[in-house]
Amino acid sequence: MSLIEAASWYPEDPDTALLLADGIVVLHFAIVLYVIFGELLILVGWPLRWSWVKNRWFRLSHLGIIVFVAVVAAMGDLCPLTIWENDLRRIAGKPLEQASFVAHWAHELLFVDVDVVILGYCYVTFCLLVLGSLWLVPVRWRKRIDPAAG
Repeated sequence: MSLIEAASWYPEDPDTALLLADGIVVLHFAIVLYVIFGELLILVGWPLRWSWVKNRWFRLSHLGIIVFVAVVAAMGDLCPLTIWENDLRRIAGKPLEQASFVAHWAHELLFVDVDVVILGYCYVTFCLLVLGSLWLVPVRWRKRIDPAAG
């Protein structure tokens, strides 16, 4: 039993547990897309001079997520979202095949059949890429003042 499994927020109703599990896997997939495409947009937006790729809130949230993922992977642990989804599916008593269409495909695309050690190296390497892009495309820490606004 995981430490998170004892969480008081887990519903007892199987239908609610299944709905939450589906929601978690879709959220998990959206976060992965945010990290991957966020980095791609930073690297594409830099030569195109897109100012929003230097936005501190975007960059800090982007960095924070991948650092969290890399640290969790380096410790050999599963992502809490994966643990919650698995626990909720167990409570629901229904396999992934009984998930909603969107949740099923989000799960299929998210969880690839690769050794967790290799995935850990991938996460840490991607984290280093994100850290490198902080140097390449620095964050704009202060709000830009428009001199024409006077």
